[in-house]
Amino acid sequence: MSDLADNQLELGEEYALSATPDRTCFTLHNKAESMVAELRDDDAARFRRDYDELKIQFPDWNADKLLAQLWDQGGYGWLAQQEE
Repeated sequence: MSDLADNQLELGEEYALSATPDRTCFTLHNKAESMVAELRDDDAARFRRDYDELKIQFPDWNADKLLAQLWDQGGYGWLAQQEE
C-alpha cells in the first residue's frame, strides 16, 4: 500500500487518513495510540460510505473530530493493529 503516503485525505493532530488513488484501500491512523487500521475490500467499501456520509452531514468537522467518530463510533478502531 505504498501509494497511500502520497494520497492523504485527512490530517489532524491525533488522526490521519490516507487512501489509494482509486479509494479502494484506506489507512486510518490513530497517532496517540500508535495504531493503524488498514481497510480493504468490504471494509474499505463500508468505510468509504461512512466517511462520505459524515463529510456531507458535518462539513465543518475538522479531521480529528471526523476520524475519531469513525474510529470509535464507526468501529474501525477494532480493525487496528499496533504500528510497527
